[in-house]
Amino acid sequence: MKHIFTTLVWLVILTPLFSQELRSPDGKMVMNFSIQQGGVPTYQLSYKGKIVVKSSKLGFELKNDVKSLVNDLEVVNTSTSAHDSSWEPVWGEEKTIRNHYNELAVTLNQTGTNRQLIVRFRLFNDGLGFRYEFPLQSGLVYFVIKEERTQFAMTGDHTAYWIAGDYDTQEYDYTTSRLSEIRKLSKDAVTPNASQTPFSPTGVQTALMMKTDDGIYINLHEAALINYSCMHLNLDDTNMIFESWLTPDATGDKGNLQAPCVTPWRTIMVSDDARDILASRITYNLNEPCKIEDTSWIKPMKYMGVWWEMITGKSSWSYTNDLPSVQLGITDYTNVKPNGIHGATTENVKRYIDFAAEHGMDGLLVEGWNIGWEDWFGNEKDYVFDFLTPYPDFNLVEVREYAKQKGVKMVMHHETSGSTRNYERHLDKAFQFMKDNNYDAVKTGYVGPILPKGYYHYDQWTVNHYQYVLERAAEYKIMINAHEAVRPTGIARTYPNLIGNESARGTEFQAFGGSKPNHVAILPFTRLIGGPMDYTPGVFEMDISKLNPNNDSHCNNTLANQLALYVTMYSPLQMAADLPENYSRFLDAFQFIKDVALDWDESKYLEAEPGQYITVARKAKGKGEWYVGNVNGEAPRTSIFSFDFLEANKTYVATIYADAPDAHYKTNPQAYTIRKVAVTNKSKLSQRSAPGGGYAISIVVADKAQLKGLKKL
Repeated sequence: MKHIFTTLVWLVILTPLFSQELRSPDGKMVMNFSIQQGGVPTYQLSYKGKIVVKSSKLGFELKNDVKSLVNDLEVVNTSTSAHDSSWEPVWGEEKTIRNHYNELAVTLNQTGTNRQLIVRFRLFNDGLGFRYEFPLQSGLVYFVIKEERTQFAMTGDHTAYWIAGDYDTQEYDYTTSRLSEIRKLSKDAVTPNASQTPFSPTGVQTALMMKTDDGIYINLHEAALINYSCMHLNLDDTNMIFESWLTPDATGDKGNLQAPCVTPWRTIMVSDDARDILASRITYNLNEPCKIEDTSWIKPMKYMGVWWEMITGKSSWSYTNDLPSVQLGITDYTNVKPNGIHGATTENVKRYIDFAAEHGMDGLLVEGWNIGWEDWFGNEKDYVFDFLTPYPDFNLVEVREYAKQKGVKMVMHHETSGSTRNYERHLDKAFQFMKDNNYDAVKTGYVGPILPKGYYHYDQWTVNHYQYVLERAAEYKIMINAHEAVRPTGIARTYPNLIGNESARGTEFQAFGGSKPNHVAILPFTRLIGGPMDYTPGVFEMDISKLNPNNDSHCNNTLANQLALYVTMYSPLQMAADLPENYSRFLDAFQFIKDVALDWDESKYLEAEPGQYITVARKAKGKGEWYVGNVNGEAPRTSIFSFDFLEANKTYVATIYADAPDAHYKTNPQAYTIRKVAVTNKSKLSQRSAPGGGYAISIVVADKAQLKGLKKL
C-alpha cells in the first residue's frame, strides 16, 4: 500500500495541469505546451517521434520585487490557426518565400496579480518560433525585466559550434566542442582584445548550431529583435539546459517595456539534414512584411573599397600622425604635417574608380575620408567624427564628378566610434550631405565601447539606435551596411534597405592574425541565419607581409575558396576586397567575381556539414545562369554532386575554378586551375577541394560554337 501511495503522489506531481499539442503542417514536428504543478508554463518539441527539446520552462523575472511571471499561471484561453502564403523579397536567395505554419496562442492569467501573458507558437515544417505578448491591461503597464527565463533543455551532450557570450562583439573564431566542454574551453575562445569578457563561463551567443549523436541538427536563435535586448544563452552544463540571458543596459536592467508589447521570437530549427538549416526561412517569416512602399531604389551592389590597404597597415585612415593635433571643428590643416600613407587621397581613390569602372564594379567605398581619425585612436570621447568635412587631400567634389563620369557609385563611410548620441545628432545633416553628393549607400561602424558609457552594443537602448538609423535612412532612400552592430534577426524583410551587416568575424581578421580554415563553413549555419553578411571576400594575396612588411598575418584559405564565398556566403552586397594590383595579377580568376550574380531566383543546397563543407548552387534572378560555390574545412575532400537542377534538354558551358592538385591554404594558396566543360542536367561532377579550399563554377547556356571542342561532363 505504501508503494502504491508513493506512485500516486508522483503521478500527481508529474501530471500537467493543462496540455495542448501543436503539429507542423507535414506532421513531422510536434510541440506540446503544458502547465506544470505550481502554475509553471513549459513546452516540449519532438521531431519524427524523437524529443529534441525536453520540457523547458517559460516566463520572466521582473524587477523591483514585483511578482515574477514564472509560476502561478493558468490557461484562460487558447486559439489555433493555420497559415500558408508566399511573398517576394526585394532581394534574396530565392524569388519567392513560402510562409507555412500552424499556430497556437495561449493566454495565461497569473493568480493574485490580475496580469496576463500570451505565448504564441508557430510551428513550421523546419522548426518552431515562439514569443511572449503583453496585452493592454491594468495589472501590468510599465515594467522592467530582470531576466527572461526561457529555457531550451537539450536531450544530451551535443556537439556545438559556438562563440563565447559577449555584450559587445561577435568577432570570434568558432569553437567546435561538446556542450560539456564549453566551460573548460571558454577562456581560450575569447579574443584577447575583446571589449567584454564573457558574462558566464558557459555563456554562448546565437545563432547556436548543434548536432546530436544520432544526427539531428538543432539551431537556436531569435527573430525580429526590435525594442528589446539581444539574447545570449547560458548553459546549465549539469542538466544540459540553456536559458536565455539578455544583454543588460548601463543600470543592469535587461529591458524596459510598456504594454501592449511583444518580445522577439525565439527560434528552434530542427532537421536530420544539415542542408535544411541553410534553406530555412523561419527567421524572415517571423518578421513583419516590408514597410517601405517604394523599394525601387534598393539595389544589390558589387563594390570595391579603399579599405583593405588600411586593414593590412599598408596605408592609414588618418591624414596625420600628430595626436591629438586636430580637434573636431578645426578644418584648417595648413600647418598639419601629412603622414604620407593616408589612403583616402584623391589620386588613390581615382585609381580605384578606374579599375572598378573597367571591370564593371557597381560601387566604391572610401574609408578615412573625413576628419576625426587622429582624435579617435586611443581616445574614448562622446564626439569625434565630422560626417561632412573631408581631409584636405580628398577632394570630394572632384571624386564625386569623376565617379559619376565613370559610372561608379560612391559608398559613404560613417565611423561613429560607438558614440551613438553624436551620430543621432548629426544624422539628418549627414544623410542629406550624402544625397547632395550622389551617395545612396553608407557603411556605418561602431568600433569601440558604446557611448554613453556603460551601455553595450547589444542592449535594448543601442538596439533601438540601430533601428532608428535604419528607419531614418529609409526616409532618405539610403541603404545601410552596418558594421559592429547587433547581429541580424531577419529585420531586412521589413526594412530591405538593410542591405548588409558585419556582426561577425569577417575577412579583416585574416589581416589580424588569421581565422580558422573552417570558419566560412560554419558562418552560414550561425551568423547568416539572421541575414546576409558583408564578409568582404575576394582576397587574392594571402601573404599580408607583401602589403605591409610589418604584418606577418596569413589568410587561411585558398584563392578558389575566396571565389566560392560569393555563392556560399549570401549577400546582396558583395565586396571585391583586395587591391586592384592583386586582381591584375590573376585576371582569369577575377573573371568569376565579375560574372557572379548578387540576386537569385533559386538556391539549391547540394552538400553541407557544419565546419566541414558547404556546396550551394544558385540561379541568377531573371536569367538562366547558375553559379556553384564550395568551401571546405581543414581536411581535403572530394565533392560529388549532380547538375540535375539545370533545365532539361539544354546544354551549358560550366567554367570551373578549382584548387590545383598541390593547393593548400597555408603552403600554396594561390594554386588554382580553370577549365571549361559541357554539362546537362544529367551530368555529375567529382571535384577535389584542398584544405581550406573549394571551388566556384559559372554555368551558362551555350550555342554550338561555344560547345565546340569542349569535353562533356
